[in-house]
Amino acid sequence: MTVRRGLLALVLISIMGAAAELAAERHWQTLEQLLPWGALAVLTLALAMLAVGRPQGAATTVRVLALAVLLVAAFGVYAHVSANYDAGLLDQRYADTWDALSPLTQWWYAVSKSVGAAPPLAPGMLAQSALLLLLATLTRTRTNAQAPDPVSNR
Repeated sequence: MTVRRGLLALVLISIMGAAAELAAERHWQTLEQLLPWGALAVLTLALAMLAVGRPQGAATTVRVLALAVLLVAAFGVYAHVSANYDAGLLDQRYADTWDALSPLTQWWYAVSKSVGAAPPLAPGMLAQSALLLLLATLTRTRTNAQAPDPVSNR
C-alpha cells in the first residue's frame, strides 16, 4: 500500500511539474502544442480513478489511458527531435557543414539538442508519469480478506 501511494504521489508531482513547464514555455500556440495538455488531463483523470475509486475496477481503464499517454509522449519525442533536426541547417554553428555530417551525427545532434530548441526530454516526463501510473495498477491493495494474520505476522 505504501508503494502504491508513493507511486501515485510521484505521478501527481510529475503532472504538476509538467504543467508548470508547459505553462512557462507557453506551450499552447498550435493544436499540436495542446496535445500534452490533453495528456496531462487524461493522466489526472486516471490518477483520480486510482486514488478515489476502487483500484481493481479501475485498473484496466487506467492502463488504457496510460498507454494512450505513452503514445502521445512518443509522438512528442518524435516531434521535438524532428524539429531540432530541421533546425540543423539554420544553426550558425553547423549551417556550412550540416549536409556534410553523417545522418547518424545529424540525428544525434537533434536528439541531444545540440541543434534546435525543442527539448526531447520534456515529453519524456509524460511517458514517465504514464509508466508510474501503470506500475501503480500492478501493486496489490489489501482488502479485509487479504489482511495479514496478526499471529503469524505475515
